[in-house]
Amino acid sequence: MGAIIKSLQIKELRIFRYPSILAILVLCSGIATTAPVSAQIETKAAYALLIDIDSNSTLLEKNADELMAPASMSKLITLGVLFKAIRDERINLEDEIFISENAWRNGGAPSGTSAMFASLNSEVKVVDLMRGIIVQSGNDASIAIAEGLSGSEEGFVEEMEAYAKSIGLTKSSFANPTGLPHPDHLMTARELAIVARHIIKTYPEFYPIFSERLFPYKRYKFFNRNPLLSKKMGVDGLKTGFTRKSGYGLVASGVIDGRRMILVLNGLKTKKERSDEAQKLLRWGARNFKSVKLFNPDETVGYARVWGGERSSVRLGGNNAAVSVLLPRNGAKKIRAAIEYLGPLKAPVKKGDQVAFLRVSSENSAVNRIPLYAEEDIAEGGVVSKGLGSLFDLTLGWIF
Repeated sequence: MGAIIKSLQIKELRIFRYPSILAILVLCSGIATTAPVSAQIETKAAYALLIDIDSNSTLLEKNADELMAPASMSKLITLGVLFKAIRDERINLEDEIFISENAWRNGGAPSGTSAMFASLNSEVKVVDLMRGIIVQSGNDASIAIAEGLSGSEEGFVEEMEAYAKSIGLTKSSFANPTGLPHPDHLMTARELAIVARHIIKTYPEFYPIFSERLFPYKRYKFFNRNPLLSKKMGVDGLKTGFTRKSGYGLVASGVIDGRRMILVLNGLKTKKERSDEAQKLLRWGARNFKSVKLFNPDETVGYARVWGGERSSVRLGGNNAAVSVLLPRNGAKKIRAAIEYLGPLKAPVKKGDQVAFLRVSSENSAVNRIPLYAEEDIAEGGVVSKGLGSLFDLTLGWIF
């Protein structure tokens, strides 16, 4: 059988009185599940997710794992494929791409959808098409990039699928590079947040384009559709979306009160509602949570079982970094924590390997999943240790 998720439950603690109790593990196992966040704030959005990037904390979620029509927010995947192609030197910013009749008719002016109005049979630089997608949400620009990179929209969709899988998306599916309505073009709020985080972290050289307020092209002046860029609240990207089926949506990120957050909303009724809800939730996330250090850089957080090793467990820690979580400012006096991993781990295990997560949740909000790393090498054991390990695992139910 394949490995299953194991969870070593850490005792409930009162964080302000007994912080060191986190190190005391109650050895009970079971399949770890993610409990829904009990939000302290309501949202009109049909789908919502608010996360803090650095602490990997979920501050608010609503139907975050349900598939939905993402509209132009899925252009983040199109852009991710493009950024990777530039990084891989398949194409460069000064290359020119031909505007086919397909791109012009089905994504440009004749389509009646959002477009950068690239002329039929013209050639447009990649950098302009990129800005046309980010600032103006141009469908013609998206199709042109798809055809320029993959020869066709169908070929590009295959690249989108491969890219999505490579960054950890498991539910999303794609039918076009634009986000125009299609029954097979679906994403979740959580997976949109994963894409946004990946772009911010992996392609910092391109991310500033998302904050450009104006894109002048030929006789046109395109103003960024992200309504939060003008609100002076720290938002610096990423993408809006709208179709009749999806409603109004937004993937936004910014540094507010020193913390970078990502917000995903979808299913709102109007542009104003989208803007108002986004501002409300981002400000709530910034004002109502604080960082709490649970472990110093040199402290052991806990242990994970190891099969077939010279020792039966490995110490886990923050890889020479403090382990901190976000908790409500209004006085969450109890939190629950568990070490989650696919286990038992199979030897050899190398010091510094990321092998587990510390999942910490408060009684009324915030779910944190902090990566944990092996603090020591565990070499592969001999036949006897493997046999004893198998017997021990089977006796305690650690079937793998």
